[in-house]
Amino acid sequence: MTETPIILRGGPIFDGTRLLEGYELELTHGAISALRPVTAGCAEVDLGGDILMPGFVDLQVNGGGGLLFNEAQTVSALKTIAAAHRSLGTATILPTLITDRREVSRAAIKAAREAIAQGVAGIGGLHLEGPHLSVARKGAHDPDLIRPMDSDDLAAYCEAARTLPALMMTVAPETTTAEQVAALASAGAVVSLGHTDADYETCMRYQKAGARCVTHLFNAMSQLGNRSPGVVGATLDNAEFFAGLIADGHHVHPASIRAALRAKQGTERIFLVTDAMSPAGTDQHRFELNNRTILRENGILTLENGTLAGADLDLASAIRVMQQETDLPLVDILAMATRIPADLMGIEGGRLSVGRPAVLTLLSANFMRATPVDLA
Repeated sequence: MTETPIILRGGPIFDGTRLLEGYELELTHGAISALRPVTAGCAEVDLGGDILMPGFVDLQVNGGGGLLFNEAQTVSALKTIAAAHRSLGTATILPTLITDRREVSRAAIKAAREAIAQGVAGIGGLHLEGPHLSVARKGAHDPDLIRPMDSDDLAAYCEAARTLPALMMTVAPETTTAEQVAALASAGAVVSLGHTDADYETCMRYQKAGARCVTHLFNAMSQLGNRSPGVVGATLDNAEFFAGLIADGHHVHPASIRAALRAKQGTERIFLVTDAMSPAGTDQHRFELNNRTILRENGILTLENGTLAGADLDLASAIRVMQQETDLPLVDILAMATRIPADLMGIEGGRLSVGRPAVLTLLSANFMRATPVDLA
C-alpha cells in the first residue's frame, strides 16, 4: 500500500541556506520527498507560523539529561545525552570530553565508536577538549590533568580520526607541536585551538600546519591587544579559521559578538555551540565534575569560586540572543546552528535535502523554544 505523503506548511521553512516563505515540505516514508511552493496538498500539518528547519548541530556538548560524558563514557550515557538535546531541538551532537585521565579519553573514543556502530541517534562523532591545553588558560579544566601530547596519545587520536565519522580536537600550542597538529589534520581530525595563551604568530603557524578552528571564541584564550593580537586577533584576521561561539549573554559581550561578525563577514566561519553540561534538559541545580562542585543559578554554571564551567544554554536560546543583539539576518543565524557546523565536520545534517531522512526541528517564531518534529 502506498503511503499518503504528509505535507507541512503554515510557517517559514529554512532549508540550510534559504529561509522560504510560502513553501511546504512533503514527507514520504519518513524522508523528504519535496520542498516546493504551497500546493493544494493533502494530510496537512499546520506549522502555526513557527520555523521548520533541520535539527540543530552542536559541536560542543559536555552532557545533558543529568549526565556528564566525563562521568560516564558509555553508550547508555551517550543515548541519554543525545536524547536530552534532541528534546531541545538538536539533531546531531559531538559529545565532548574535557580534560581527564588518559584512560578516560580512550574510553570516550571507544564509547563514541560503539554508539555510532549501534546507530545511536544524534551522535555525530566526538570532541576531545583537552587534556593538551594551557594551565594558564585552564578555565574549569583540572590543572592537575593537563599535560603535553605524547606519541601514544597522537597514535590513539589519529586512529580515532580515521575510524570515527568526525573528530574535533581542542589543543593548545603550549602542549602540542605543529607537527602533531599536522598529523592529526592529515588523519582527518578537525584541530581547534583553545584554552591557550598563544600569540598571533603561533596561531598563524598552527593554522598553516592544519588547525582549522578556535574553541569558544573569546573565552579561555589570549585577547586582542594593540601590539599583541593573540588568539582572538588571529581568528578575526585569518579568514580560514572557523570559531565556535557561546551566545548566552554571559560568556561573550554582545559588542564583542558584533565585532567578530563584522570581522568574519561573508566567510561563514562562525557557528553556535552550547558548551552544555549535565543540567541540559533537566531542572538539576548542582553537579560534580572531576570531584568539584558546579552550581547552576540564573542561567549560569560556575565552580564554587565563580569560574564559568560550561554553559546553561540551548541553541534556540543562542539563536534568540543573536537575533536580539546583532543585525545579522535570521537566515545567517540559523545557518550558524545547522549547516556551518555540519559542513566544518563533514557530517550529515544541517540541510533539508530531497531524498534524505527528515530530522526536523520546529523553532517558535519568538525563538523561545525548539522541539523535534515527530510524525510517527
